[in-house]
Amino acid sequence: MKTLLTGLIALVALAWGWDVLVAGSPAGGTLPWVLRQEGLYLSGLLSIAMMSLAMYLSARPGWLEGPLGGLDLMYRTHKWAGILAVGFAATHWLIEMSGDILKAMLGREGRIPKETYTGLLEALRDLAEDMGEWAIYAVLVMLVLTLWKRFPYRPWRFIHRAMPVIYLMLVLHAAMLAPVNYWMQPAGVLLALLMSAGVYGAAHSLAGRIGRARQVQGTITTVERLAPDIVTVSCQLGSGWRGHRPGQFAFITFDANEGQHPFTIASADRGDGRIEFQIKALGDYTRRLEGRLQAGQAITIEGPYGRFDISRRNPKAQQIWVAAGIGVTPFLAWLESLQGKPELAAADLHYCTRDRDTDPFVARLESLCASLPLIRLQVHGAQQGERLSASGLKQANDSAQKAEIWFCGPQGLAESLRNGLLASWRGKYRFHQEAFEMR
Repeated sequence: MKTLLTGLIALVALAWGWDVLVAGSPAGGTLPWVLRQEGLYLSGLLSIAMMSLAMYLSARPGWLEGPLGGLDLMYRTHKWAGILAVGFAATHWLIEMSGDILKAMLGREGRIPKETYTGLLEALRDLAEDMGEWAIYAVLVMLVLTLWKRFPYRPWRFIHRAMPVIYLMLVLHAAMLAPVNYWMQPAGVLLALLMSAGVYGAAHSLAGRIGRARQVQGTITTVERLAPDIVTVSCQLGSGWRGHRPGQFAFITFDANEGQHPFTIASADRGDGRIEFQIKALGDYTRRLEGRLQAGQAITIEGPYGRFDISRRNPKAQQIWVAAGIGVTPFLAWLESLQGKPELAAADLHYCTRDRDTDPFVARLESLCASLPLIRLQVHGAQQGERLSASGLKQANDSAQKAEIWFCGPQGLAESLRNGLLASWRGKYRFHQEAFEMR
């Protein structure tokens, strides 16, 4: 993620720098006004570049899932590209507003002469300027609502649907107000490529085609309450389902009005289109879910997605699997896939739960691991005083050897383990974590 974002920022800065060096400073302007003008251009280029990247990634291009490390990291890149785009847009707006300050301090003398246009082109430029200002206000509001986690997801999702339209407004603003000489320079070529990719993403979104190639219809076969806050949903999918790898997730649409929600597939692929989900009540939507589901109900599944895949593990490295709470779901699929093939994987599996005596997954984990002698299950019950720590992982394994840690659970525990292992693990290790967030 950081490499892509940093690389794009550097590429835009180089294209802008090329124009400055080749075309030179705008004629007729003094230094303060020239700096303001070039600041406007650079901040505008960076904003539309980041917004274009975010819009293209929102279309879920399958070819990028591998290079970016999975759809979860693709969406994280999408989120941060959007945040950076708004930051650069705000900078662009502030620089534009600085014109009044410069006029008050230095007067109008030394201002850069404006390019003159007539007729339809002038009207379009005026419209593009207004649209750009409205769009900046809109994206600032969207950023606040995205970062404000208490704002309900459902209204946020409907508001977020306006982003393709807002982006197209910004494209018009950038295309009409960019200097004419840009289109004969690397900056113009880069701008055209980025906006083309962004328009592709916006068009896909407005047409409702995002992920459509991976969508299949299915029906719910059973709905079972596993615990007061956990419901098991089993589904039968149609012939278009391409199967999944243990540890992947899918988007489920139970109700078109509610839209899609991602859930990890908690069962191995059996080749018959049957899959299972373990859904925990973590928010308004999931708390109300059980009462809305029934056997025979039609659903839409999109996927599979994700790189939290057992086949990607390094068999030469120590395998440490850490599941916490509902984060056990990908490991249930992993263990199911190993049934009858116990020699394929050896690992220490740590399951962290609030109360090991009442947890509904403990018995299932013990049953699955009973036929897998190379999987060493350790259950950590918080109420029993059995909390997992980085020092505990270090004591149970050889910290001088290469290791892979596969983690699925709360972010707080992940950060605690990461920080502790960074300070104490002497050998090389990789920390795999799927951190999917819709906002």
